Amino acid sequence: MTADERQRRAPLAAAMRAYGEAGVLAFHTPGHKQGAGTHALLRELVTEAGLREEVSLMEGLDDLHEPTGCIEEAQELAAALYGADAAFFAVNGTTGAIHAMLAAALSPGDAVLVPRNVHRSVFGGLVLADARPVYIEPIVDEEIGLAHGLSTEAVREACRLHPEAKALLLVSPTYYGVASDVRAIAEIVHEAGMALLVDEAHGAHLAFSDDLPESAIAAGADLVAQSTHKLLGAMTQASLLLLREGRIEKERVQRAMSLLTTTSPNYLLLASLDIARLQMAEAGAAHLARAVGLAQKLRREVNATPGLFSFGEERMGGAGAFALDPLKLTVTVTGLGLTGAEAAHILRHEHKIEAELFDAQNVLFLLTYADTEESAGRLLAALRSLAQSRPAQAAPPAAAAVASAAPDGRKAQAAVRLPAAPPVAIPPREAFYRSSVPCRLREAAGRIAQETIAFYPPGIPVICTGEVFTAEVCRYIEAMAAAGLKVTGAADASLRTLRVIADEAGNEK
Repeated sequence: MTADERQRRAPLAAAMRAYGEAGVLAFHTPGHKQGAGTHALLRELVTEAGLREEVSLMEGLDDLHEPTGCIEEAQELAAALYGADAAFFAVNGTTGAIHAMLAAALSPGDAVLVPRNVHRSVFGGLVLADARPVYIEPIVDEEIGLAHGLSTEAVREACRLHPEAKALLLVSPTYYGVASDVRAIAEIVHEAGMALLVDEAHGAHLAFSDDLPESAIAAGADLVAQSTHKLLGAMTQASLLLLREGRIEKERVQRAMSLLTTTSPNYLLLASLDIARLQMAEAGAAHLARAVGLAQKLRREVNATPGLFSFGEERMGGAGAFALDPLKLTVTVTGLGLTGAEAAHILRHEHKIEAELFDAQNVLFLLTYADTEESAGRLLAALRSLAQSRPAQAAPPAAAAVASAAPDGRKAQAAVRLPAAPPVAIPPREAFYRSSVPCRLREAAGRIAQETIAFYPPGIPVICTGEVFTAEVCRYIEAMAAAGLKVTGAADASLRTLRVIADEAGNEK
């Protein structure tokens, strides 16, 4: 059988179907006994065949923790299609894959270079791996209020200043589709004797089109975590961890995945990974070509609509913004006098259009291989209607992006600059296990944070767990809270109080 013929198979899905159709009387888990005891509401959600096949660890279905059969073959097919040396199926999302990636690449006490705007899962991974983060500031496009990737210059300088670091964890592409120069960064990191780990949660589709940024594995990354469910056809929570062997051993990655994965993985999720890979092998290039064409047309039409702006390739090619995934359509709405939240609310409740996310200035829409001329047309019609109902008030994006409207009409001026990263007092793992107490914002200076606080835009944490609150950080938090910007990570969303370490005064150790 040729490699192409093998890619046209779904071995795990086939094994599940064979078991479901074998007529075996089940005296094993799950308790619904292959659908026999399933409630009517669940039957409406899952097909009869799906319920019959919703089993695990039975004869012929392999073991995710020690794969030697259909799971092993399915993972090998995924690795071959993505150009990796090994692939590992993850059923607890890319969060789980990122945790395993850090645990596999690092040892307790190791330093790791980390962009300041990483996903919250990375902070959990740092706690689990007992690693010491060295933060690098990403490039920020202040005109549209977005944090992008890392510049090669910032990476090179971080490697020079911290030769003890064992790895760099890079986010590429970002949530908004902006990719760093991964190939150049890989060369810099490898020359420094470090491994390159990539959070490619939003790039599972990159390998299947030349019109998209280069995939991290193709660019030389050592470990790559992908959300196969975000822009491809796997079920939610189904992700991949891809390995390029050499700097990190396959056996260590398997051990880390096994340590952090349930012993009762859902086989419907596993099968969806197998089938999503099959779908890309069969027609991935054609699917992505059509989606990219729709996205490019939609972006042109949006930019021809007064008051709306969607950044594109014209803003790429510089530091931290090397290439753009056109399937991420970011629409800046401040030219209509709207915040992202207001625009998203109107689109949802008046036009039945649900966006992926919004921030103070933008609304983000995802185009995938599943979209059609009809769905893209509905989105465009809704955006045009939104613009027609709100006459353009400014020339986007620069003039519109200097301020973000709060619910009561106050403005947060761009002149309120994000302060420098505060000093680290204790590692994230130690801070996680320390007792914490609430502290009034104006009394927090000098205390050690027990939580990570970020505002959108730009989504960069102003303080991370284990860092010391400075007067500058406290003033920034107060200004952003007064402006009504979206905050994440704080136990008290009103920010009247902050969680600080109970038994420390905040002095650096």
